[in-house]
Amino acid sequence: MTSFIFIVDMPTQITISTLSGASPFDVYTCDTGYTSCIYIATITTSQVPYSFNLPFIQEGMSPFAVKVVDSNNCVVEQNLT
Repeated sequence: MTSFIFIVDMPTQITISTLSGASPFDVYTCDTGYTSCIYIATITTSQVPYSFNLPFIQEGMSPFAVKVVDSNNCVVEQNLT
């Protein structure tokens, strides 16, 4: 008889609590060098606070980064641990 053990890790949830700049905003998660980024969503200020799960491929990556680009191409980057 074969048995399996499944381990399900809860996803890492990220919440953007405030935004300033020119709406809409493009949200990305990245490595801390900002060389590899994954597009998450385009949001507006009316959607803040905005929560999302870290993409599966980046789970376990510590630290990682969040990048937000507004409609004037102003970029805010934040490394998270």
